[in-house]
Amino acid sequence: MSTRTRTAFLKGHGTENDFVIVPDPENTIDLPPAAVAALCDRRAGIGGDGLLHVVRSAAHPEARHMAAEAEWFMDYRNGDGSIAEMCGNGVRVFARYLQRAGHVTEGDIAVATRGGVKAVHIAKDGDVTVGMGRALLPEGDVTVSVGERTWPARNVNMGNPHAVAFVDDLSHAGDLLSPPPFSPAAAYPDGVNVEFVIDRGPRHVALRVHERGAGETRSCGTGACAVAVATARRDGADPAATGVPATYTVDVPGGTLVITEQPDGEIEMTGSAVIVAEGEIDSVWLESATGA
Repeated sequence: MSTRTRTAFLKGHGTENDFVIVPDPENTIDLPPAAVAALCDRRAGIGGDGLLHVVRSAAHPEARHMAAEAEWFMDYRNGDGSIAEMCGNGVRVFARYLQRAGHVTEGDIAVATRGGVKAVHIAKDGDVTVGMGRALLPEGDVTVSVGERTWPARNVNMGNPHAVAFVDDLSHAGDLLSPPPFSPAAAYPDGVNVEFVIDRGPRHVALRVHERGAGETRSCGTGACAVAVATARRDGADPAATGVPATYTVDVPGGTLVITEQPDGEIEMTGSAVIVAEGEIDSVWLESATGA
């Protein structure tokens, strides 16, 4: 970074899942984990749940094989600087940035991620829809607990593991600071995201979520998808069997997502994606923050 005096950034969020955005079409900016963690620090940096590094697929060694399908690659990093395959809310914000920058217009686009090429639709009303893949529903009974309460949970895998529990009151989830205990341990050998769900109305639910490694978050895209699938099955709806899509409105603490499961199993997530600010990163600060 020492040869650059200023680096552009933007800040955006999707249902309050927030991100630092660093445009870098030709992949010339070095973003080691310490730099990402410094930028995502909520007190000493810009602040975000993660960082969206915007790179042309052809310019990134991990994405060149996808360049024929998707011009742009979401080089996504977690807030601690570690690399992640995919972030559903992040893809929607990424698409909104591409639109704002004039790289794409409303309609259908493709975004390359480490989890493969994702189909994205930017609607006229501003909402962004992203294809989230298919859910797997592993067999076997699972339970989750908070304090003295224990609930049966539905095991749903969206590329990452989820346990979905239906509760009478979202306050029963407790503070969600520590991971809710689950059983059997063999169901989730690497830990699990736990969603607590209440009904709000026909095909309308609300959730709170403990994301493994992060605690309670304002929004979890894969969690909302897992909840919609679990709720559909609870309600006797299976699009693969009926040929009819199932759509659920899912309220998360940071807003509302609309989840549709298609008869072929593909799950689409629709919600807002907002750019709130743009500016420049001071390279002297960044070098000092990362020890460069």
